[in-house]
Amino acid sequence: MEFSSQITREEGSPSSQRKLGRGKIEIKRIENTTNRQVTFCKRRNGLLKKAYELSVLCDAEVALIVFSSRGRLYEYANHSVKGTIDRYKKASSDNSGASSAAEANAQYYQQEAAKLRNQIRTVTENNRLLSRHLMGEGLSSLNMKDLKSLENKLERGISRIRSKKNELLFAEIEFMQKREVELHNNNQFLRAKQIAENERAQQSMSLMPGGSSEYELAPPPQSFDSRNYFQVNALQPNNTHYSRPDQTTLQLN
Repeated sequence: MEFSSQITREEGSPSSQRKLGRGKIEIKRIENTTNRQVTFCKRRNGLLKKAYELSVLCDAEVALIVFSSRGRLYEYANHSVKGTIDRYKKASSDNSGASSAAEANAQYYQQEAAKLRNQIRTVTENNRLLSRHLMGEGLSSLNMKDLKSLENKLERGISRIRSKKNELLFAEIEFMQKREVELHNNNQFLRAKQIAENERAQQSMSLMPGGSSEYELAPPPQSFDSRNYFQVNALQPNNTHYSRPDQTTLQLN
């Protein structure tokens, strides 16, 4: 659909001269017939254009009906004016019964909420009684069948508890074994590190001046006995004079 964009403007109109541009205008009935007709044409075309843009851009179902002051009909619909009006009537009738449906839904939800509250109260009371029975309290009101059922529940519970306890114990043992291996490896590493440090310290002390050397670690030479002494003296020249002990004694006397 094509819309005419050509709008006639009344020349010399005081209102048109005052309202040029984007200025605000006073919304009231235009008394001048010519000005009113010109404004109607302009606004009608703009309204039809906006309805067309709304239907295309937003995929909306739009139906527009306009009657002029002279009774002339102008309409626009992207589907069908009659179909849109029928749809409007149906929606209006549905809305009239929506209040009664909402009340019925509210009443239904209240009833369901009351049922749920009763169920929660019953389950809570049963759990409290079961807890007392499991602790060995209030057993006088139970018959043989109830006691047998309670015994089976206790046995199943104990079995699950023992299974969980064993699982935790095995996990703890495995963790401790891994920890033992780690500590053993760390101990071996620290021992090797300490031995290497001691060896480096001994080597550095042996190389220091005035420090102990490797020769000091050798055993001291054996002392010579009398035979060795005479053998060494035998190498001396023959003219060396050795005084006898008795002569020395005589001279001192």
